[in-house]
Amino acid sequence: MTATTPENGHRTRLQRVACGSVISAIALGLCATGTGSAVAATDSDADDAPAIELILSAGVRGAIAPGSGTTASLTVQNDESSSLSAGRVTVEINRTALSSPTAVTSWLDDAEVTGDFDELGTDATGTVDAESAATTSIAVPPEALADLAPGVYPLRATLTGAQTQGQNDSDAVTSTSVLVVTATPNPPIAVIVPITATPARGALLTSEELTVLTAPDGALTAAIDGVRGTGAILAIDPAITAAVNVLGSSAPQSARDWLRQLDELPNDRFALQFGDADATTQAQAGLPALLQPTSLLPFVNPGDFVTPVGATPSDAPTPSPSSSGTPSPSPGSPSIPSDDDLRAVDGATAGVLWPRSDVTATDLDAFAGYVGDGGVTILSSASLGGAAGARATAGTSDILVSDTAASDALSEAASENDAASRQRLLSEATAQVYLSALPNPATPLLVGLDRDDTRSADALREAIAAVDSPGFGLTEVLATPSVPVSLVAEPDASRGAALQRMLADEVVLDDFASILDDRQLLLSPKRIQILRATAVGLTAKKFDEATAAVHIATTATLDAVDIPPSSTIQLLTANADLPFSVRNDLPWPVNVMLSVRPSDPRLDVQKVTAATIQPNSNGRVKVPVSARVGSGEVTLTLELSSPTGVQISQPERVRVSVRAEWETIGLALFGGLIVLLLSVGVIRTVRRRRRESDAEAGVEADAAAGSHGTDETVDANDASETVDTVEERDE
Repeated sequence: MTATTPENGHRTRLQRVACGSVISAIALGLCATGTGSAVAATDSDADDAPAIELILSAGVRGAIAPGSGTTASLTVQNDESSSLSAGRVTVEINRTALSSPTAVTSWLDDAEVTGDFDELGTDATGTVDAESAATTSIAVPPEALADLAPGVYPLRATLTGAQTQGQNDSDAVTSTSVLVVTATPNPPIAVIVPITATPARGALLTSEELTVLTAPDGALTAAIDGVRGTGAILAIDPAITAAVNVLGSSAPQSARDWLRQLDELPNDRFALQFGDADATTQAQAGLPALLQPTSLLPFVNPGDFVTPVGATPSDAPTPSPSSSGTPSPSPGSPSIPSDDDLRAVDGATAGVLWPRSDVTATDLDAFAGYVGDGGVTILSSASLGGAAGARATAGTSDILVSDTAASDALSEAASENDAASRQRLLSEATAQVYLSALPNPATPLLVGLDRDDTRSADALREAIAAVDSPGFGLTEVLATPSVPVSLVAEPDASRGAALQRMLADEVVLDDFASILDDRQLLLSPKRIQILRATAVGLTAKKFDEATAAVHIATTATLDAVDIPPSSTIQLLTANADLPFSVRNDLPWPVNVMLSVRPSDPRLDVQKVTAATIQPNSNGRVKVPVSARVGSGEVTLTLELSSPTGVQISQPERVRVSVRAEWETIGLALFGGLIVLLLSVGVIRTVRRRRRESDAEAGVEADAAAGSHGTDETVDANDASETVDTVEERDE
């Protein structure tokens, strides 16, 4: 017995999650546009999952030839914080074959089946450390299986006697699997692998995200490595190629290398809708054509598309312009590719749609209008009443049919990083392929993997190799004879209605965007957000969350430009420029027209004032006003509109207290104060000059008397006057 500790001390738990009829999900988390997996565990799943697990598989991916023996592989997983004691494991088989894909799924999920079980072998298990796993194997001799006819048989393993520290009793742990006895090889099988990736925020993957995704251990690199050397049909989201191409020369080197490697793969391929948007939702919304991005130019920096002087056109950092006829760039000047070139998928087969499968005949007619003659739609067999075979016809519509049961099982295996759990899932996939091919063993099959952009290269490669027929690709599937089928799926009309609401909001946003010099700065990211919100793999809950997020984002954008509330303004003069604040939370300058309406004719205002408000700021718009009366209260109604007359904000009211008579009073007071100051100054000047003159006269008299040497007595009145003069001077 060999003990192993999984990487990071844990492994991904197996959990079935149905994410739409074509399964899985993209974007917005689990079962959301562009990212996520149909095989994943939420936090609550992890809490509810058993701490001790037993995983069983047998044969080569679950299959053996008639009359041969096999080896049963068992893994004991201990997720407890204490070690698991030794125990005993027993493997049993039920000799009543499972007759349908539904029976296989029921057995593996619920462990319920008719018939008795026979023991195939037993073995002791050793101690398993905390948060570790241990494996063992039990050889099953040919004679134990000699009586089994070709078919799918239930396998069961039971672990008994093992317990963790603190347990008084040990409960038996059971694992289910299947053993496929087959004497014939699989029919030709083609596997469709979606290649998707979704930005954490925004419309397109950023340079930083592309660097991570295309690194040696990145998810997009894993997708390339997983399909390399296989015959898988690639379904590529053109939003990935667009994200690389719009960056031009500034695109990470790893992303450009990844795109080159993708182009060099010999695999057949077709392009999904941008953002993997769902054509079924668009048809049920009554759209006359498939939605596309409005423009990719807002994501382009012209400086990244300049051909260096002296370089040849082939040196330009842009996609080949052959498809759109874009002229060769002149050295030193930018040459920006067209939108078609930016999102092109090299070598893609045109006219292939892979929508959700709840379609009606009316939807198929709409699809024909979307892609024209020669188009083909990929639907799950569950939507066609379980029709077998890879090719069918519903009315005049060509259909490629992905086998639902085999696709579900193989998708789970391709998303499972734990090797033991993956073998069990591959056994289920082998069983589902066997049962699907049983009615017509030579009829080719088509398997479509879930949208999951987090798969490892090893898991993806092993899942494809389990069923893939080398050399059997899209061309061969399209050449397969078709059989007539009928549609049985129930459409979800709520999705079409939700898309109509999002497009109605987009019309409002289009009007609002007239405040920008370039409307596409708003409209292009919004359209891509809408496309991602209608992605194929969304469950009803995730779809509701995605569409609600679109509405919330639109509302926030429409509220980004507004007139903040203002307090009462005191107008103390007859003529003035009143400043009003305008808030702009957008990352671009906006052009607005501020309309002002007074509630009373006592105040004349300029009715409309144009202004440009800088991004992420509160700007001031000055409006000239003139008061006709001395005082009073006036209410001004303010509104913002775009230069084209589209209302931008709700009316905002501002009170203006007019006190224009204070201007006259203030001028009179100021003038009086000036006159008073001038008068005081004149009086003080006259008095000072008189004092100076009298003082000079007294000094001259004294000097004259002294010069004649007389002892004349000074007249009493003259003496008194002289004293007064001296005192005034001293003062």
